[in-house]
Amino acid sequence: MLYIKKKFYIAGLLAAAFSLPAWAEQFVVSDIRVEGLQRISAGSVFSALPLSVNDNVDASMLRHSAKTLFSTGNFDDIQIGRDGDVLVIQVLERPSISEINIEGNKAIETDALLEGLKGAGLAEGKVLKRSTLEGMRLELQRQYVSQGRYDASIDTEVQQEPRNRVAVNINVNEGNVARIRNVNIVGNSVYDNKELLDNFELRSTGMFSWISGDDKYSKEKLQGDIEKLQSYYLDRGYINYRLESSQVSITPDRESVYITINVNEGEEFIVSDVELSGDLVVPEEELSKFLIVQTGQTFSQTFVTRSEEYVTQRLGNAGYTFAKVVGRPEINEEDNTVSLKFFVDPGKRAYVRRIAFRGNTKTRDDVLRREMRQMEAATASTSSIEQGRVRLERLGFFKGVSVDTREVAGTDDLVDVEYTVEEQPSGSIGASVGYAQGTGMILGANIQQNNFMGTGNRVGVGVNFSSYQRTASYSYVNPYYTEDGVSRGFSVYYRETNLEEVNVASYSTNSYGAAMNFGYPIKETERLGFSLGYQNTHITTGEYAVQEITRSPLEQGWIDGSWTLNPDGTIDTSGSLDPVNDDYFQTFDQGGFIDVYGDRYNLFKMSASWTQSTLNRGQLATRGYSQSVAIDMAVPGSDLTYYKLTYNGQYFMPLTKSLTLRFRGELGYGDGYGDIEHLPFFENFYAGGYGSVRGFKSNTLGPQSTPAQSYQVNCVDQSDSSTCGYVYDPETGTYVSNPLDSSDPFGGNVLVEGSIELIFPAPFVKDKRSLRTAFFLDAGNVFSTDCYEDQQDCYKPDAAELRYSVGVGLTWITGFGPLTFSLAKPFNEGENDDTEVFQFSLGQAF
Repeated sequence: MLYIKKKFYIAGLLAAAFSLPAWAEQFVVSDIRVEGLQRISAGSVFSALPLSVNDNVDASMLRHSAKTLFSTGNFDDIQIGRDGDVLVIQVLERPSISEINIEGNKAIETDALLEGLKGAGLAEGKVLKRSTLEGMRLELQRQYVSQGRYDASIDTEVQQEPRNRVAVNINVNEGNVARIRNVNIVGNSVYDNKELLDNFELRSTGMFSWISGDDKYSKEKLQGDIEKLQSYYLDRGYINYRLESSQVSITPDRESVYITINVNEGEEFIVSDVELSGDLVVPEEELSKFLIVQTGQTFSQTFVTRSEEYVTQRLGNAGYTFAKVVGRPEINEEDNTVSLKFFVDPGKRAYVRRIAFRGNTKTRDDVLRREMRQMEAATASTSSIEQGRVRLERLGFFKGVSVDTREVAGTDDLVDVEYTVEEQPSGSIGASVGYAQGTGMILGANIQQNNFMGTGNRVGVGVNFSSYQRTASYSYVNPYYTEDGVSRGFSVYYRETNLEEVNVASYSTNSYGAAMNFGYPIKETERLGFSLGYQNTHITTGEYAVQEITRSPLEQGWIDGSWTLNPDGTIDTSGSLDPVNDDYFQTFDQGGFIDVYGDRYNLFKMSASWTQSTLNRGQLATRGYSQSVAIDMAVPGSDLTYYKLTYNGQYFMPLTKSLTLRFRGELGYGDGYGDIEHLPFFENFYAGGYGSVRGFKSNTLGPQSTPAQSYQVNCVDQSDSSTCGYVYDPETGTYVSNPLDSSDPFGGNVLVEGSIELIFPAPFVKDKRSLRTAFFLDAGNVFSTDCYEDQQDCYKPDAAELRYSVGVGLTWITGFGPLTFSLAKPFNEGENDDTEVFQFSLGQAF
């Protein structure tokens, strides 16, 4: 029996070469037998063999076969022998990896390390290659060194397990990050070190470095700072700036580093000429508008790069998706000027072959496709493709949307456009449990979806109960009732509300109604909305309500029976009365709203609105603005006729890559018309609480109600006016002070609110797209143009009466709805204002 043995690749070849005796003869293989297999199938070995049964083989062919099998990487040992005419292959399989354990790592996460190992072929279920393992150990060590951890060490251990398996244990000692003791720039004369180093992310150890960590050395950060330094000079005309060298010196204890950067500044250059050349498929005067580099300016590389991008984008909008624009400077060293020539290569006009979507596991393709402004088989337009991405983000269904344009292989004028989306919660389905400060526990069974079953339709069905409200409702909106984006929706509802439970004057409303609405797009970012509906409202109060709602009952007769209560709530003063009480009764000479207009109303309502939005996202936007103007009115034919005008607006202004300012404003005004003198009290505006002026209790800002009066108002001693204002209590038979003398928030017909927020990234959170944190300054109040005589805190619009608060807030989009917190400090609060430093809300109600 003849054997060829392979231990290692090169050694195996030598073994094969010298183990075959010179007299080995050719033979015809009648059969092939493989021995020693455990995990690998015999079929895999046969498929890798360069020979088969009935082949005429010799020593050369056997050596080649051994080499081929060994190159698969599956075997540690291969022996090939002959048993008569049977070819015998005996193998020793390499062990498979049963598990990989990594311990001691903190700076680099375990998942990131495992992903790197997987890319190198080290993963659970894979064959163990010791050479690869050693290479990965050295690579991990280099990664830690690049982070400034010069004393880091990586130890690997292979633990044998049954059935030819091994466990790989990687023990990491990350060590400590070396601290930067000094950063020095050499060769600069135009700008001093302080000015240049202000742009660096890395700093030498300072007072607050233990917080910011800016003195921890990192190779990547140093490279970034060197690039910033180059950009600083190139944007200020120093086109010949050069980095001579950068040196990092490590102290013997490996705990500190010193950084030295050598530069050659060169001279400042001025732009002498700017021109376009090449194949200008778009008129030159049109393209010239996109060149922000102008003659006479100090040369700026940033301006050159932006000009290239703007011209490329303009060509892309014309269908030249793969256009190339390169700005080439021609330097004149004699007078320190530079002439810029932008070369345009438009390439062929491209057409879109296919538009595809990825990541939409719930949302249907047609819902995404109808948001597209780029059509298939049409000329590719960069702006239309980008507009489709923005419109998808504005839906509010996705955490993020990206788009990729790929050239179709084998063509030079076709592209495929692929949008990748990441779904996020857009509502809730099933039973709901929530809690909101000010309204208490919210329980219900409902469907509230802005993307119902992935159709893009908004559906709300449910029954909800809370401490102040009971509702049963159904609503439906189809945003694409027609193909051109006309929306249609309708709603029906029944609602019982006890306003006393949400810090409003003590009364309840029972309402039911229905409405139908339509929306019409008038521009890409603008819509008109219309709504028609019917509402029946019934107001109920206790025996004693605040005076603005209904005048407290007075017993028939007043002392001598000459003053009585009229049916409309006014007082009949035709009789005589001791003058000491005249002023008091003048206060109540006006009846309450229910006294005059009754307590049940049939209302036919109409509304119209205009909205505009350029926001980049439907939820937690970070760029753009939105605004809306709306009018809601009860039309003639209703029991009450009134109207309300509202304006809402917000604007996001990016400050840096991670900081954004948000400005928000809301204005409202309402009034009655026809036979109604003022806005019905149950339509009043309210302010205070989350989404309004945080730090003040919900709905408590603005006018207060006039306390209810019980029984008979009288004077204990008619000759002494100071004894007036007492009531006769029939249960005790004595005169007592009014027990219902507390005021409640009543709202007003004018609303003014605004806020400024500094949005900043939440620390220690990876995915910030569903989380927002912000510092805020809120301001606002509610006013009234028709105050009752004795109302407290009732003012006509007055900037001096605005309330303010400052604080920090957090919003998190969860599967249950938005989770919100705020911690605020109110100031300049009024005597009757209720403050609330901490506020939160979890879940949502219909």
